[in-house]
Amino acid sequence: MSQPFLTIGHMIITVSEALLLGASVFALLLITIVIMLMRAGGTRRVGEAETQRREAELQNQLAEMTGRLHTFMQATANRDAHMTQNLNERLDGVTFKLGQNLHENNERTGQHLQVLHERLAVIDTAQKNLTELSTQMVGLQDILANKQTRGAFGQAQMEAVIADRLPASAYAFQPTLSNGTRPDCIVKMPDGGLDIVIDAKFPLEAFTAFREASETPEIKAASQQLRGDMGKHIKDISEKYLIPGETQETALMFVPSESIYADLHEKFDDVVQKAYRARVMIVSPTMLMLAVQTLQTLFRDSQMREQAGLIQQEVGRMMGDVHRLRDRVLALQKHFGMANKDIDLILTSSDKVTKRALKIGQVELEDGDEPAVEDDQGPKLVSGGLS
Repeated sequence: MSQPFLTIGHMIITVSEALLLGASVFALLLITIVIMLMRAGGTRRVGEAETQRREAELQNQLAEMTGRLHTFMQATANRDAHMTQNLNERLDGVTFKLGQNLHENNERTGQHLQVLHERLAVIDTAQKNLTELSTQMVGLQDILANKQTRGAFGQAQMEAVIADRLPASAYAFQPTLSNGTRPDCIVKMPDGGLDIVIDAKFPLEAFTAFREASETPEIKAASQQLRGDMGKHIKDISEKYLIPGETQETALMFVPSESIYADLHEKFDDVVQKAYRARVMIVSPTMLMLAVQTLQTLFRDSQMREQAGLIQQEVGRMMGDVHRLRDRVLALQKHFGMANKDIDLILTSSDKVTKRALKIGQVELEDGDEPAVEDDQGPKLVSGGLS
C-alpha cells in the first residue's frame, strides 16, 4: 500500500530537479548571450572606453541576473523543501490513518469471522440433529411398515401408559382368557369387578394407503379397504374378548396416533358408530390416559373401603383413649377440688387466729404498768401475759 505514495514523492522530487536543471540551463543561456554580445561589440571596433563601459554594464547586468537566478534557485529550493515536508507530513498522516483503518478492519473482520464460526457450529449441530431425526423417522417408518413391529410399537406405548399410572396388581399384559384368547392387556377392576380388555393392534396398511392416495379411484379403493379391515378387527375384538361373566361388556381398541384417531372420527364416522354398536371403544393415547386416571380414582376408593375396618378399629381405640383421658381429667379435677377445700379451711383457721389476736391486743392488762411490746415476729409475753 505504501508503494504508490513513494512513487508520488519520487515524481515530486523529479519535478524539483527538473526545475533546478531548467534554471541552470537558463543561466547558461544568459551567459552565452552576454559573451556573444561582448564578442559582437569587439568586432565593431568601438572605442576602448565604450567597450569597458559596455563590459561594466554587462557585468553588472550579469551579476544582477546571477543574483536573481540565485534567489530564484534558493526560493525554488525552499519551496521544494516546504513541499517535500508537507508531502511527507500528509503521507505520514495518510499512512497512519490507513494503518488504523486496516487495524480496525482486521478487528471487525476477526469478530465477524468468530460470529460466523459460531453460527456455523450451530448450523452443524442443527444439521446433525436433523440427520439423527431423519434416521429415527426412517426407523419409525420401518417399524410402522412391518405389521409385527407395528404391533409391538403400539403394545409398548399402551403398556407405558398403563404401567405408569396403575399399580402392578391392577393389570396384566397378554394374559390367557377362559376361551384361550390372549388380549394385549386386561385391567382388573376392584371389588371383584369384571376385567377391561385393551387391544393394541390397529390395521394401519389401509389407512396409510388412504392417506397416500391422490386420485379419486385410489381414494375410494383405499376407503373401502380401510372400512373392511376396521370392520374385521372390530368383529374379532367383540367375538374374542367380550366374555360374559369374565370381562366387561365394552372393550378398548387402542390407536397409537392422535392424527389417525382424529381422521377416523372426521372421515369414517360410520366405522366409529359400528365400533360403538359392537361395544368396542376406539381410544387414542390421550383418551387412554383419561380412562386410566378414572380407574385410578376407582382403585383409591376401593382401597379406602378395604381399609374401612381398620379405620373403625383405630377410631374405637381413639375413643377409648379419649374416655380414659376424660376420667383422668375428672380425677385431677377432684384432687384440685379437695386441695381448694383444704386451702379454704386453712384460710378460715387463719382468719380466726387473726381475729383472736386482735381481740387479745385490744384487752388492757390488769396491772397496766408495762406497755405491750411488739416486734416483727408478732405478739410476745410481757410481764407474765400475752401482748
